[in-house]
Amino acid sequence: MTAEREHRDRCAISGIGATAFSARSGRNPLSLATEAALAAIADAGLRPDDVDGIVRSEMDGVAHNDLATALGLTQLTYWGSTGTGGAAPCGQIGQAVGAILSGQASTVLVFRALNGRSGARYGRGTGRSVRVGGRGMLDEFFAPHGLVAPGQMFALIARRHMIEFGTEERQLGAIALACRERANANAGAQMRDRTLTMDDYLSARTIASPLRLYDFCLETDGACAVVVTTAERAAHGPQSPALIRAVAQGGPAGMQGGMMYPSLMRDTITTQPSAAVAETLYRRAGLGPDDIPVAQLYDCFTITVLLQLEDYGFCAKGEGGPFAASGAIGKGGRLPINTAGGHLSEGYIHGMNHIVEGVRQIRGTSAGPVPGADVCLVTSGLPVATSAMILRRP
Repeated sequence: MTAEREHRDRCAISGIGATAFSARSGRNPLSLATEAALAAIADAGLRPDDVDGIVRSEMDGVAHNDLATALGLTQLTYWGSTGTGGAAPCGQIGQAVGAILSGQASTVLVFRALNGRSGARYGRGTGRSVRVGGRGMLDEFFAPHGLVAPGQMFALIARRHMIEFGTEERQLGAIALACRERANANAGAQMRDRTLTMDDYLSARTIASPLRLYDFCLETDGACAVVVTTAERAAHGPQSPALIRAVAQGGPAGMQGGMMYPSLMRDTITTQPSAAVAETLYRRAGLGPDDIPVAQLYDCFTITVLLQLEDYGFCAKGEGGPFAASGAIGKGGRLPINTAGGHLSEGYIHGMNHIVEGVRQIRGTSAGPVPGADVCLVTSGLPVATSAMILRRP
């Protein structure tokens, strides 16, 4: 076995936990993180004292020591912080795997907590005033053109895809509808009681052309957590473990500074870093797109799903729109996606809820189970960095 493949199936997610997802939690992120963490630890059949590692997102307002204190951990031998926003979750799992296989920890808690709706709202941009010639590349190059929020940037990527490949608005709508249908069956989804039709989608207000209201994810208050340990330990837990077949993270060739807006300066903006990460992930897993029966694709916007359908090899470049519109991503389709409703309709916990749902699919406990799905792809991503992993049933 090559060094690149040495982590294959050696670790597993043994516990999962989540708070309610809402528009106003009325609590601070530490309280949310603690609730989700305790639920994940209990789900794994462990006590807080069994946890000796913590990995957080660098954008999380909860520090590792704050959570360790709240949980009453007595021996923390490893802590880590990784990733920006939606690029982080699968990378956090990768860091946990690395800590375990290197002997720095035995049981690692991975979490994300935020008041993404009632607190700081990332969809509104920086949350500060910007000025030409001000701080950083955003102020210097993008603010003068009105580019201050993620939706504006992804709208340009969507428009470019339409120009290059003839992608249609209804094809983006098919992604929104597929996620909403899944949310309607999920008691924990924010949009469980709200149906969505194509007429609803097309008549919704435009926010950043060509993206409409339902092309945007839900800004959410909440938290999710998972417990990562060795496959051997996980096999003795009360729940069926989700083996971590492989994990990968990376960025595009020719990176630019800044968090995401400089990605518009690349020659090709309709291919994301996920294309390179997919190649690494499949090589490490010894699997390919034909081996993936279900996927939890990072969906901060509908266009990100469409791009990943292409970048992860489920269809050719430029064919993501027709693939989505064909029914392939819905119930009974070739590749059912975001089976809890995704960020578009369940909630936006920056990709961590996709990991929780991926584990549910492997366990067979999802509200939207995919028959025979023994392998699940989970992705996390931004235009400047991304991460992904493949889970499988023992």
